[in-house]
Parts: sequence; C-alpha cells; structure tokens
Amino acid sequence: MRYKITMEYDGTNLVGWQKQKDGPSAQEFLEKAIAGFSHQQTEVFAAGRTYAGVHALAQVAHFDLETDLNEYKMQESLNALLRELQAPVCVYKTEIVSTDFHARFSARGRGYIYRILNRRGNSPLRTNRVWYVTYPLNIIAMQAGARHLIGHHDFSSFRGAGCQALSPVKTLDKFDITRADDEIIFTVEARSFIYHQVRNMVGTLMEVGCGKRKPEDVKIILEACDRQKAGISAPACGLYLNKVVY
Repeated sequence: MRYKITMEYDGTNLVGWQKQKDGPSAQEFLEKAIAGFSHQQTEVFAAGRTYAGVHALAQVAHFDLETDLNEYKMQESLNALLRELQAPVCVYKTEIVSTDFHARFSARGRGYIYRILNRRGNSPLRTNRVWYVTYPLNIIAMQAGARHLIGHHDFSSFRGAGCQALSPVKTLDKFDITRADDEIIFTVEARSFIYHQVRNMVGTLMEVGCGKRKPEDVKIILEACDRQKAGISAPACGLYLNKVVY
C-alpha cells in the first residue's frame, strides 16, 4: 500500500525535513513512528526539502507499507507514535494512492509564505514564527520590486551557497506581498525553487522596503546573476511551506 500524507511541523528545533546526523528531522520522526507501530522499515519521501528552522503548513510525503490499514487508522497510528516521540510534527490528512504517485516527482507546483512582524514591539507569542523588523517598511515599494521577479529567469543572484540544483533557471508564477495588521506576508509560488531562493528574495525586498534599495534595483540584481549583488538572507523562522499542487 502506498500512503500519501499531509502534515504540518514546527521547524524551530529541526535540522530540516531530511535525516541528518547532527539533529532531529521531520523525516526521521515519521520513519520512527511508522516503524513503531508497523515493525517495518520504510523511507518517507517528501514533496520538497525544508531546511533548519523552516516550518511546514502543508508538507506532503508518501511511503509504502505491507500493512493494510485504512486511512483513518493509519493517521491515528502515526500521530499516536509522533506524540510519544514528542515530535513537533502532526499528520492531518492521509490518503491511499496508486503506486505511480510520488510526493516529489508528481508535484506540479509548490508555495511558500514568509511572515515579517513589522512593529516597534516584539511578540513573545510569535517567537521563532516571524522575522521581527522594527523600522517601517514600504509595502508599495516592495510590491514594485517583486514584480521584476515574476516569470522565467536565471535566479543565480538569489541562489544560496551549496545549492545542488542542476540549473538556477526557474519560473516564478506568483509573488504577492500583503499587510495583515502588524504583519507583512509574502506569498510565493513556482514549480520548484533553488536553495534559499525565497529567503534571499525576501531579504532583498526588505531592503527595498526600508529604503536601502530602490524597486528598480531588483531587476538589476536579477540580471547580474551574482549573489553578492543581492541583499541579506531572511532568517528561516519566518518561512513556511504552505502548498503543494498535484
């Protein structure tokens, strides 16, 4: 049986999605939970890697098991073991799918949101959930800058060091920036992204918002294909994987 699961997790104390030797990951917690109730070892494949400190609202993954459980029992079993492991992960949707479904390769698009808390006082309730920026940000200027990023481009200027993608050329389908009370929300969608692309774009646009750069500078930075020309990388705590499209 192949199971497709949709989950959310708090990435604050995780090294990311993928199993690593230097700390806990969402993948490791899930595989331990599956082994705990099924007594089978299986690999869980996700729609995309999230990195240390990044959260997920709708990460999708799949795995195969010889155990024949209905969707409700599978979800309840997984979450019971995840709670036992004190994992910051919860599965909120489970589906039985055909064996040709693949969480990563069947995906046609992915979406992220990024949250900036933009006010003078910090928020204890949103610690590790937002990027706290105290000085005023000009959302109209940031929106104008973001428009230069939509479309098919070489995103080398926003490519993180150590990126393993074969090409920096991607098609950005959506980049919306909105304000909700004291937060500024960046909504970004594409078929796929390169390493740290969203965080580097947000960091650059924040510099536009505070007046350090002009909106038209974003086009110049994009065309330079040089990471050194772009702005800072926004911290991981404000980033959420919030959509996978099939």
